[in-house]
Amino acid sequence: MKDFSHLNKKLEPTIVNVSGKAVTHRKAIAKATVELPDHILQKLKEGDFKTPKGSVFQTAIIAGIMAAKKTGELIPLCHPIGLENCEIDIELTDNNEIEIYCTAEVEAKTGIEMEALTGASVAALTIYDMCKAMSHDITIKEIKLIEKSGGKNDFRRE
Repeated sequence: MKDFSHLNKKLEPTIVNVSGKAVTHRKAIAKATVELPDHILQKLKEGDFKTPKGSVFQTAIIAGIMAAKKTGELIPLCHPIGLENCEIDIELTDNNEIEIYCTAEVEAKTGIEMEALTGASVAALTIYDMCKAMSHDITIKEIKLIEKSGGKNDFRRE
């Protein structure tokens, strides 16, 4: 069994020492799912409608990318890394849901999955914010890592 990586021998919080790690290409994809009431989903299916705050999907894309870039500032023990690529894809499903995928890439000594998870999360929160005037019956159901590559271990959710 592995130990928590962010605790030192005294069981105090610490940043992970990556000084001895090799720089590799790292990529992660995360997904957030937002469930919406029918009337909101119908408006979104008609086209990315504008709200008084702006375009729902375009604003969520920008917010997700901005958040991914600031992950090291938001998560206390996360290394700040120079994000080299970040894409947010938003898809409407047939089950009254929006699926948000955040793909992040970097050449670095440490992983990129926290950036992908943060990007997907903030994009989902932005959709909630943009649509809440029509209903508060919006649920952010799930945020999860879909896959990551680079570093010691690759991961792919089945």
